[in-house]
Amino acid sequence: MRVMLTGGGTGGHIYPALALARHIRRVNPGAELLFVGAAGGMEEKLIPQAGFPLETLTVKGLPRKLNYSLLQVFFLMGKAAAQAGKILEGFRPDFVVGTGGYAAAPLAAAALRRRIKVLIHEQNVLPGLTNRLLAPWVYKVCLSFEASRRYFMRRSNLCLTGNPRASEVGGISKEKARQILNMDPHLPFLLAVGGSQGAAVLNQSMMDFLFLSSAHKKFQVLYVTGERYYEEVNSRLRALKIPEIFGGRLQLRPYQQEMPLAMAAADLMITRAGATTIAEITALGLPALIVPSPNVAHNHQLINGLELSHQGAAVLLEEKELNGRVLQQAVYRLFDTPGELAKLSENSRRLGHPGAADCIYRLMVVDY
Repeated sequence: MRVMLTGGGTGGHIYPALALARHIRRVNPGAELLFVGAAGGMEEKLIPQAGFPLETLTVKGLPRKLNYSLLQVFFLMGKAAAQAGKILEGFRPDFVVGTGGYAAAPLAAAALRRRIKVLIHEQNVLPGLTNRLLAPWVYKVCLSFEASRRYFMRRSNLCLTGNPRASEVGGISKEKARQILNMDPHLPFLLAVGGSQGAAVLNQSMMDFLFLSSAHKKFQVLYVTGERYYEEVNSRLRALKIPEIFGGRLQLRPYQQEMPLAMAAADLMITRAGATTIAEITALGLPALIVPSPNVAHNHQLINGLELSHQGAAVLLEEKELNGRVLQQAVYRLFDTPGELAKLSENSRRLGHPGAADCIYRLMVVDY
């Protein structure tokens, strides 16, 4: 089996493709895999680091306003289409799997013209433009959410598979995870994450929350600020002597390398509503206070968060209403009502798809 995977630009597109590739390599060591991404994208670093070969296309996304750069985009589309054709002819894949991003459209289109089976994966509730345009023509459209079905005109090729990233969490007990992280095995554990680059409003609210909660000794916190904000947050908290008051109950980090490990250890998580994070928390059944980022295309994080909230799988807090007191009330209420926390966990796990990667792989195997 020869599989070409394309997706990039953001981690939300790259990590599901990597998770699927690792699964295929594990269950079918003889499969040949090739990634295709955008030149200059973060995939140029992440894919080779993961041990997979990568080819790139010279491509850019559409500008949000009509201007001169639109002409450059159209020129690069033609160039990318030619590059995609050469890569396809050289590798001759049995399947092309697209997970979104600038490179996915020209490669998938070129594959369809050559009658190569194309599968596309949608990570969010609200499908991206590329996937909506490709959906009527591809072999299978793999969905992470049941609620996504209503956005597609053709329904016969839709499959609810979940996000392959969900298949890479779990496998470690809460007790072992806490031991590795040097966390108290008995105290309730709050994990707070503002994203890889952090978030100004969320970080300010977290600092206020920690100040208000510093004397509350009934839970412990791992707070991942994001590298951009770590020094500022660390110095401000130290000036207020908050780490000193918390003692060993507070760990502050700019970045958490093994996020699934931290999630396995946690009882409650404060997080954004990115597709990868949602795949992970639902696979684990981890209760969450979700604060969608308002600075994403088509407000898709809010739509993701609303879906989990409507399913009783998370508590939604909009950033415009967020402050330390709001966080304090939400966290205290959940830690003080274990029954509600357990219900969130049950509903979250019900939405999870820990077998997502194998589900997508099986769609290929059945027609190989």
